[in-house]
Amino acid sequence: MTKILDHLAAWSVRHRSAVVVLLLTITAISVVGYVDPQIVLSLLERRPPEQERELEADSDDVTVPPDVEPLSLSGSDAVLVVQSPDFFTSEGAAAMRQVVEDLESLDAVRSILWMDRVPILNIFGLPEPLLPRSSASESRFAAAKEKALRHPLVGGQLLSDDTQTLLLLVDYNYYHILDDDAATGLLRRTAEETAAQFPQVDLTFRVTGRVPSQIAAVASHEANQLKFQLIGYGMILVVTTVLFRGIRAVIIVALAPVTGVFWTLGIVRFFGYDDNPLIDVILPILVSLVALTDGVHLMVQIRTLRAAGMHHSDAAPTALRQVGLACFLTSLTTAIGFGSLMLADSLWVQQFGLCCMIGVLMCFVAVVTLIPLACSSWLGRNVHVGHERSLIDQNLGRVGGLISVVLRHRVGIGLAGIIATLVFGAVALTLSPDRRLSDGLPQKAEATQAMAHVDRALGGLEFARVQISWAKEIPAGSAKILEVVVATDDLLRSEPMVSHPLSIRNLIDAQPGSGPPEERMTLLELLPPPLKRAFYTPERQEAVVTFRVQDLGMARYGPVFERIESGLEAIQREHPGFEFQLTGAPVWRWRNLFQIVVDLASSLGTASVIILIVLAIVYRSIRLGLISIIPNLFPLAFTGAYLVVAGYNLEVVMVCNFTVCLGIAVDDTIHFLTRFREEQHRTDNDDVAIERAFTGVGTALIMTTLVLVAGFSVVTFSDARDHHIFGVMGTLTIAAALFCDLIFLPALLGTFASKRKAIQREAQNT
Repeated sequence: MTKILDHLAAWSVRHRSAVVVLLLTITAISVVGYVDPQIVLSLLERRPPEQERELEADSDDVTVPPDVEPLSLSGSDAVLVVQSPDFFTSEGAAAMRQVVEDLESLDAVRSILWMDRVPILNIFGLPEPLLPRSSASESRFAAAKEKALRHPLVGGQLLSDDTQTLLLLVDYNYYHILDDDAATGLLRRTAEETAAQFPQVDLTFRVTGRVPSQIAAVASHEANQLKFQLIGYGMILVVTTVLFRGIRAVIIVALAPVTGVFWTLGIVRFFGYDDNPLIDVILPILVSLVALTDGVHLMVQIRTLRAAGMHHSDAAPTALRQVGLACFLTSLTTAIGFGSLMLADSLWVQQFGLCCMIGVLMCFVAVVTLIPLACSSWLGRNVHVGHERSLIDQNLGRVGGLISVVLRHRVGIGLAGIIATLVFGAVALTLSPDRRLSDGLPQKAEATQAMAHVDRALGGLEFARVQISWAKEIPAGSAKILEVVVATDDLLRSEPMVSHPLSIRNLIDAQPGSGPPEERMTLLELLPPPLKRAFYTPERQEAVVTFRVQDLGMARYGPVFERIESGLEAIQREHPGFEFQLTGAPVWRWRNLFQIVVDLASSLGTASVIILIVLAIVYRSIRLGLISIIPNLFPLAFTGAYLVVAGYNLEVVMVCNFTVCLGIAVDDTIHFLTRFREEQHRTDNDDVAIERAFTGVGTALIMTTLVLVAGFSVVTFSDARDHHIFGVMGTLTIAAALFCDLIFLPALLGTFASKRKAIQREAQNT
C-alpha cells in the first residue's frame, strides 16, 4: 500500500495534465447531474413490455366492489381545526356555515366534510341536520349538542368531547393548487376573514393534515438546506482561517471539500433521491467535513515540510507519501461505516448510506489530487506563511505535557477507558426505539401545533385500524361477522391510549331498537352505501374497525399494539374462519422500529468488525486492531449514554448518526496509530514513540476536531428536530473522540502495545 501511495504521490504532481483531465471528467459528469438527470433516470425507470403486460394481467384479477366512494374520516387532504365555545349557538352555527360556504367557493377546495354534512343515519332517510338553523332556540341547540356527541361519526371523530374543537375535513381540487399557500394559508385566511363578520363569535383556525404537514416539512427542509450550508461553510472558513493563520492554506484546503460536495451532489442526482432530507441537508455538511479532515492533515504536513525549508514542488508529494496511508484508511473505514447503513430496511437510510459512500470516494479523490496539485503550483509557494503563529502549534507543548501524565498513569487510565466504554455502552443499550409523526416537522409550524391540539382534544389525528377478513364459506350478513366486530371493538375500548373505535357496530347501535346480532345485522342494508362500505365490504369478505392514535411515539404505543395483537389472536381462536390484521401508519412505524434496532446492531457490528480487520491487516498487528476498539467505540457509547440521561428514545436519525460517527471518529485514531507505527521503527522506547506521534499529528487532530465540532454545532440550531438531534450527537461524539485519542489511546498503547513483536513481524514481512 505504501508503494502504491508513493507512486500516486509522484504521479499527481508530475502528470498534472492527466490529473486535470480526471478532475474535468468528474466535474462534467456532476454538471450533467445538475442540469438534467432525468435523461438517465427515464431510461432506468422504463419497464420492459413483458413486465407491463404482467402488471395489466395482475390488475384484471382484482375483485372490484360496486362503484361507490366510501366515506373516510382519515383520507382527507387537510384538516381545518376550529376552536370555539360557541358552536352550538345561533351566532356560532351561522358563522360556521358561512365559513364552510366561503371555503368551498375557493377553486382549490373540492369538498368539505364536517358535522353538518355527515350521512343520514335514520332508517327513513329523512334529512336530519345535527346543527339546527340559526333561528332555533337555546334548548334546541342544547339538545343538538347532546345528539351530536352521540352520533358515531361526530362525537370523538369530528367534534371533541368538550365540544370546543371542531374538525373540517378538506379535499383539494389539485388542478387549482398552484402554490403551497393555496393548500394552507389561503384556507386559514379565508376562514378568519369570514369569522371576522361575526365578532360576537370566538373562532380560531389552524390547518394541519397530510398535505399541510408535507408542505411544512418540505419548506423547512428547503430553508435548512441553503441556510445551514451557508452558515456551516462560513463557520468552517472562519475556524480554519483562525487556526492556519494563512489565507493561502485555507483556500487550498477548502478546494477539496467544496469540490467533493459539488461532485457528490451532482452524481447522486442520477439516483433520483430528491425527497430524502438527510441527503440534501446532512450529506453536504457531512461530506465536506470528511474531506476537510483529511485535507487538514495533509495541509499541516505540507506546511511543516515547507517551514523546514523543503521546496513547494517537493513538499506536496512528500507529505502525501507520509500521511497518504492514513488518509486512505480514514476514507476506507468511513466508507465502511456509511456502507453499513445499506443493510437497513429503511429506504431513506439505505439511500443515505449509498450517497455517503459516493461522497467519501469523491472527497478522497479531491484531497489527493487538488491539494497536492495546488500546493506544487504558484499558489502553494507561501503556503507555510503563518505556520509559526498557529494557535495550536504555539500551545501544543502544553497539551503534550498531558501525554506524559497519561503515560505515567497508563494502567489506571487504560482500565478506566475500558470500564467507561463498557458502562456507557451498557447504558446506551437501554435506548428503546421510538418514532413520532411530528419528528420530521418544525416544532413551531402551524401544522405541528394543530396536530398536538387534536391529540389532546380528540385522542389523535392519525388512525390505525383492525382489518377483519373471513372465509368465503361465511355468508355476507352473517351474525358471526357482527359478533367478531363487537369483540374487536370491546378489545380496543379496553385500551386507555386508544380513542374512539369506529365500526359497523357504532352504525348499527345508532339505529333504533335492540336485539341479538342476527337481527341487528340486517340494519346495515338500510345505511347509505358510502357509509356502509367505509367499514364493511362483503364482496371482499372484509370489515374494518378504526381507532385514533395520538402522536406520543411508538415507544409508548408498542406495548399497546402488542396487547391488541394478543387479544386479536384470542378472538381468532374463538371464531374459526376469521383473520385479523393490525394496520395503519402508526402500526407500520411501530413494526419497522424493531427492524431499525436490528439494523443498528448489524450496521454498527459489521462496521466495527470490518474496521478492526482492516486495521489489523494494514498494521500487521491484531494487537493494534484490538487497541483501536476503545477509542472508536467510547465516543458512541458516551453519546448513547447521554441520550438515555436526556430522556431520548432511539430514532431513525440516531441510527444514522451512530453509524456515521463511527466512520468519522475512527479517523483521528488511524492518524495517531499510523504515526505511532512509524515512530516505533525509529526508537526503542514506546513512550517516546507515543509522544512523537502526538507531536506529529496533534496539531491536525485538534484542528480537525475544532472544525468538525463547528460544522456539527451549526446543525443544532435547525428548527427541524431530526437535524437538531443529528447536530448534537455529532458534536458530542467528535469531542469525545478527541478526548479518547488524547487520554485513553496513549494509555492503551503504552500498556498493551508490543514494540518487539511488531518489529519482528515487520522484519519477517520485509
